[in-house]
Amino acid sequence: MFDALSACDEAALAEVIHPDATNREAVREPLACRGRGPAAFVATARWLATAHSGLRWEVREVVQEGDLVVAHTTMSGRQTGPFHVHTADGAIETVFPATGRAFAAPQTHWLRLVDGMVVEHWANRDDMGMAKQLGWVPPGPVYLAKMVLATRRARAAA
Repeated sequence: MFDALSACDEAALAEVIHPDATNREAVREPLACRGRGPAAFVATARWLATAHSGLRWEVREVVQEGDLVVAHTTMSGRQTGPFHVHTADGAIETVFPATGRAFAAPQTHWLRLVDGMVVEHWANRDDMGMAKQLGWVPPGPVYLAKMVLATRRARAAA
């Protein structure tokens, strides 16, 4: 699944993502990511790829018990595009302009399987650690002004 997400590979995701799968982490993502099945996971992969080059997950450990699989990973990449955070109704809430910086953040992904396919996903992520590495937090005055302008432009374009 992680390799398919990194590559935005629709065919590979269709092989591992159940047609009724849901991603609980998609609540701050574009509306297309909040649906069900492989198409929603492809939308998430594309959303991440618009902001991050070389995005990949290094799987460190995997544990399975019954229909539950837990993968401890490190997500890494470089922010080369704007990262859009969305509201509950799908509007753009905040835009973090590209910094060109690399990041590597630990994550734990929880996957419930049905018939060997992912039917449910949720995660624990070090978003604050990633934000610090990317220079989002604490925002300096120049970066804060760039955020405000990028957010206004993205809202106007939407």
